[in-house]
Amino acid sequence: AWWIGDGCAAHLSICQGRNESEKSHKSIGTGMVVIFAMSIVLFVVALTLKEPILRLFGASDQTIDMSKTYLTILCFFFPLYMLQNMASPVIRSDGSPIYSMICLGSGAIVNIILDPIFIYGLKWGINGAAWATAIGQVVSFVITFAYFFRSKTFKLSLKSFIPNFKIFKEALILGISSFITQISIVIISLVCNIMLYKYGVLSKYGPDIPISIISVETKVFTVLINIIVGIVLGGQPIFGYNIGAKKFNRVKQTYLYILLATIIISLLFTLINEIFPDAFILPFGDGGDKRDLYMEYGRKTFRIFLSLVTFTCLIKFSSIFFQAVGKPFFAMICSLSRDIVCFIPAVIILPLIFEAKTEGTGIIALLYAAPIADTITIIISASLTIYYFKNISKLYPRDEDELGFENETNDIKESNSGLIITIAREHGSMGKQIGRLLAEKLGIPFYYKEVVALAAKESGLDSNYLNNISENQAINSNLYLTKNLIPEALNAQKEIIRKLAAKGSCVIVGRCANYILKDTPNLLSIYIYANEDYKIKNIMEAYNDDEASAIKNMKSSDLSRSNYYKFITGKDWKNFNNYKLCIDSSIGIDKTVELLYIIISELLGN
Repeated sequence: AWWIGDGCAAHLSICQGRNESEKSHKSIGTGMVVIFAMSIVLFVVALTLKEPILRLFGASDQTIDMSKTYLTILCFFFPLYMLQNMASPVIRSDGSPIYSMICLGSGAIVNIILDPIFIYGLKWGINGAAWATAIGQVVSFVITFAYFFRSKTFKLSLKSFIPNFKIFKEALILGISSFITQISIVIISLVCNIMLYKYGVLSKYGPDIPISIISVETKVFTVLINIIVGIVLGGQPIFGYNIGAKKFNRVKQTYLYILLATIIISLLFTLINEIFPDAFILPFGDGGDKRDLYMEYGRKTFRIFLSLVTFTCLIKFSSIFFQAVGKPFFAMICSLSRDIVCFIPAVIILPLIFEAKTEGTGIIALLYAAPIADTITIIISASLTIYYFKNISKLYPRDEDELGFENETNDIKESNSGLIITIAREHGSMGKQIGRLLAEKLGIPFYYKEVVALAAKESGLDSNYLNNISENQAINSNLYLTKNLIPEALNAQKEIIRKLAAKGSCVIVGRCANYILKDTPNLLSIYIYANEDYKIKNIMEAYNDDEASAIKNMKSSDLSRSNYYKFITGKDWKNFNNYKLCIDSSIGIDKTVELLYIIISELLGN
């Protein structure tokens, strides 16, 4: 559900940026149909194979009957539950995060209220717990469903639910990272429960106590990690703004503030946990007639399993940080190293070794898997972080457009009617300089980064953020981080470009202006390219780069521009058919300007 929901939410943002609302409602409608079909399949599978599934996840002879009762009731609500979870990120992406929060929170509150009423008041026991959960899910679904009658940027109709898998494929690709993250959690839970059951049977604790205690530990840890995640997510826009503005000192300063907060909070938790773990265990119960064994294993679990929880929090911080600064590969390394590469092998191997030496010790040895995984992964995360900050200025390719030539004022200039000239250009082709000189020769306004300043002025958005959402950033790689703001930022730039064109003849460089103004009758869209030797030579001269660095920067910048163009238009940036005039600037800046001037003069009849 989150795979498809996050994917449809990201695709909605892309469609908003492209003004392709037709695609967004098709994607969302197809997603709902797919989710409904999958929920029916899961419903049948869960009812047919509920006992082997529950035993696979750790149910014992003592808990299997209650587990089957609980699952049987919830099975009938799978479609509503999955549709609600799929729709929640779409609602956030549509610009209604508070409404999305209400959808989730209302069901949880209803569940909490009904639990004691059904379980104890009506004496329904496990049936009451299941019905409280199910009713909470129904409430969430009804509130969620109501939103689609008042959605902001798309409208669902009957034709939305006719599956269109060609459009839906893009949403599936965009949501795959969410699926990987969630399936990793399932795998970890599955493996851990299997090991707890296997070695619990061989110990004095039995299988139920360890599984129950780990469940409690998971809930407590979730509260802590969500506090940390909340703090780190608060820093995301700050990281994004300052990366876009190339103000790396501010990135470092923000990182240190969040690092300090993460360490203080996690160390405080660790201190309480090590001294008095009962504070976290007892709110969930004391084990009843097996209190002594329950509390004994609980204290061992909290003190050992969560002993290096500070490292766990720092690893999570690192993963989110690398996502925020546009380094998803680093983020993936941090996340998967801890959970998949280190924890799962450790949770399998450690108890096996200890149980072979002393019977009954495997269930305790298993608890050391977490601190071992944390220790190895914090070394990896720290190494990546040190490398990142040592090379931060090199990790973000410089662009020829940073050479300057911006207007001193940020006002829209009046101009005579005439051609609207847009220029797309390869890095190193000197396209911006050519555009500036051509504008001077024609006596018309020239716009490039002025578009950002004007868009910020008119929209109220931060100019650094707007600059970050540009062709100099590979926007697709971390789209999901800012999917609520991206449409607003792109729309602000598009509106400014249209206003500039409406004021008369001008030259606009980059920003997909040729696509945004494609319906303008007096548009001349130009694509400037050059051979690699010429471009590399220009980059080396501009930045004092060696040849290898120049090649790397050239390829990286062109890839970012291509990604940005694809993101906005859905088309191939280098396809000459997207432009009315393509010219090789290898003949030199002055000759290219002169040639363009002659062509434009002919077009104007001068």
